[in-house]
Amino acid sequence: MTIDELIEAARSGSTRAAGRLLSLVESPRRGEVLDSLGPVQAPRVIGVTGPPGAGKSTTVGALVSAYRERQMRVAVLAVDPSSPYSGGALLGDRIRMAAHINDSDVLIRSVAARGHLGGLAAAVPAAIRLLAALSYDLVVLETVGVGQSEIEIAAIADPTIVILNPGAGDAVQAAKAGLLEVADIVVVNKADREGADQTVRDLKAETKAPILKLVAAEGQGIPELVDAIEVHHRTDSPERRIARARAQILSLAQTRLRSHPELDRLAGQVAEGGSDPYAATEQLFTVDP
Repeated sequence: MTIDELIEAARSGSTRAAGRLLSLVESPRRGEVLDSLGPVQAPRVIGVTGPPGAGKSTTVGALVSAYRERQMRVAVLAVDPSSPYSGGALLGDRIRMAAHINDSDVLIRSVAARGHLGGLAAAVPAAIRLLAALSYDLVVLETVGVGQSEIEIAAIADPTIVILNPGAGDAVQAAKAGLLEVADIVVVNKADREGADQTVRDLKAETKAPILKLVAAEGQGIPELVDAIEVHHRTDSPERRIARARAQILSLAQTRLRSHPELDRLAGQVAEGGSDPYAATEQLFTVDP
């Protein structure tokens, strides 16, 4: 099928065609797909991150249910920063998303965040634009909660939700890892466990973001989380949207510069004393890739 035929099939409800198109936007044919979409109104994007085992998959599943009750079409992108094959924590646990597997208005997809096209910043905005063109109202991004991906997600999602567990120094570790710096909303999941209140107190000393308690496996606190997301969304502004777009452009530019064919040659000149970093930087911007 041609790209136009795939788009038509996906808009008619074919999840297979949608999956094929998502594969294409992660390939060198990304530009062809994006050029075929036409004008697109951006969907809402929610980022969910946190350390392994925090309950991100369970929380995402509960959020999908909540938004489906509002008749919204939802796409879930599970981002694995280390491997294009494992499918991320979310897709690795189909049981928790079982209620949505056969829902034609829910799309669940893994995104290879690392590869020859370069990182989350390159892969995800294209996927979101495609999903918007396919009439998905909401995109949920879920990452494993370690490394550069979280900073990149914060440039795309609004809000970014950081999920932690009670005790075990999660609040302090999240602060050290920089997770709380990108958090618009912080969630203490498994809040029926001992230490939940202390974790909330610890977090209040580390962040000014709203902090909610949740027992996602039982649906407790999900309505309050949805309300917090809605409140945050209503505070969005043109200035904030421009700031997110600016961050995305800079992240993509950095990705391209890291793979610039002249970078190693210029670095060699600087290392050997034949040039300096300032001159090399100027050359990097003036030499065509």
